[in-house]
Amino acid sequence: MVPPAKLKKGMHTGRAGRFEDKEKPTQIRESNITAAKAVADAIRTSLGPKGMDKMIQDEKGDVTITNDGATILKQMKVLHPAARMLVELSKAQDIEAGDGTTSVVVLAGSLLDAASKLLNRGIHATIISDAFQKCAEKSVEILTEMSEKVELSDRETLLKSASTSLNSKVVSQYSNLLAPLAVDSILKVIDPSVATNVDLRDVKIIPKLGGTIEDTVLVDGLVLTQRTASGSSGLQRVEKAKIGLIQFCLSPPKTDMENQVIVSDYTQMDRVLREERQYTLNLVKQIKKAGCNVLLIQKSILRDALSDLALHFLNKMKILVVRDIEREEIEFICKTIGCKPIASIDHFTPDMLAAAELVEESSLGSGRVVKVSGASSVGKTVSVLLRGSNKLVLNEAERSIHDALCVIRCLVKKRATIAGGGAPETELAIRLARHAHTLSGMEAYCFTQYADAMEVVPYTLAENAGLNPISTVTELRNRHVKGDHNTGVNVRRGGISDMVEESVVQPLLVTTSALELATETVRSILKIDDIVNTRG
Repeated sequence: MVPPAKLKKGMHTGRAGRFEDKEKPTQIRESNITAAKAVADAIRTSLGPKGMDKMIQDEKGDVTITNDGATILKQMKVLHPAARMLVELSKAQDIEAGDGTTSVVVLAGSLLDAASKLLNRGIHATIISDAFQKCAEKSVEILTEMSEKVELSDRETLLKSASTSLNSKVVSQYSNLLAPLAVDSILKVIDPSVATNVDLRDVKIIPKLGGTIEDTVLVDGLVLTQRTASGSSGLQRVEKAKIGLIQFCLSPPKTDMENQVIVSDYTQMDRVLREERQYTLNLVKQIKKAGCNVLLIQKSILRDALSDLALHFLNKMKILVVRDIEREEIEFICKTIGCKPIASIDHFTPDMLAAAELVEESSLGSGRVVKVSGASSVGKTVSVLLRGSNKLVLNEAERSIHDALCVIRCLVKKRATIAGGGAPETELAIRLARHAHTLSGMEAYCFTQYADAMEVVPYTLAENAGLNPISTVTELRNRHVKGDHNTGVNVRRGGISDMVEESVVQPLLVTTSALELATETVRSILKIDDIVNTRG
């Protein structure tokens, strides 16, 4: 046993004579908080309508330009395990609400800063963690009280929420076109009176290079990006179409194992070719007999899904062919036009087919698409044909529309909106600080720090817009103390104003989800007091 004089500061021997290092948990916490805050600071400049974009280059040299928090963090190579928790946090917010992925990480960074100050005052991590949980519950209560109920029939409010989401994106100048598109898409795929959620797989976004974002349209029917297999020589338009979707191959069968067949003379060779031809012809005849005149063929990895011979016969029989349908598209196609996937030629019967007024291939930008319109049993799905002048704009527009769709989905889940522009966070900062005066002991300290941490959102919005953040937030606090709950940072005019009058509203779910998830992540990071490496 080491004599007491030799013990280092911060260490003492336990009852069993082992060393207990009191400083290690503190160092681990500090290291975790610093790493996670670094990630939050990296994307802070992307918050809000005047936020900057990030240009990300991957190993292959592909470039992405975006200010979507989840996309930036997904592409960042984060090594520290605690910092990686913030990447997971933005992913969770993306799944839950779809929007607010930057805000949630900025909030988490600010809460970690608050936790760090409390730890330095000697308050135990568990006490901070439990107090933060109570703060989050109280915050959700306050936000729900502030919110305005909304009906899905109120198209104006839905449009305002979608526009607010799009305002912070690269494509913000097109928000008056994309916002109605997002609202109409969601309303088409749900029954507004009974829906409690939206399956976004029912809205298919098809990005096509060429034209500008203004050429983006909502297509009633089905759009396939695959070209017709017949090429320029064959059919490109079919009226009164009977559409079949097959999942088997129109080519001669292969043996189950790798082996060779040696043909010794020409008569045998002729016989093989003749039988192959007969086999393929029988398949095609059966398809024609069922009344099918448009055939969609699923991509096959085993062998050719469509042989040249089969294509020749199908062209002769005036059947339009679209090959290489992806496995993931099958469900959407069946839901849209009402056909059923056919796995074997024996099941190719008229009742498995879908009927449509018109199927035609048309040129679009640099490529071609196949449009199916006037289907007799139209499912609750919708396609958005998205156009863009270059790949970077097209990809960012796709991400932006996804966020706008998610915002409308949030309003279907929880039908309430709240003012944007940092108004809810300022109100929380004031109300929580007021509530802290009714508490005693350590909890009061924690509530005060949590309240201060909320101000990061209006502060960052003002900073990114080039305003003086301190004077803006001070003025904002004064207005909220006087009872103007909806006052926020007006980045367009440079100042503060009523956000509801400015039509800057967002779903309640986006804000509550961001708060709950950020608090949960901060609590997890606070509870860690050691990192154990198991790699050999």
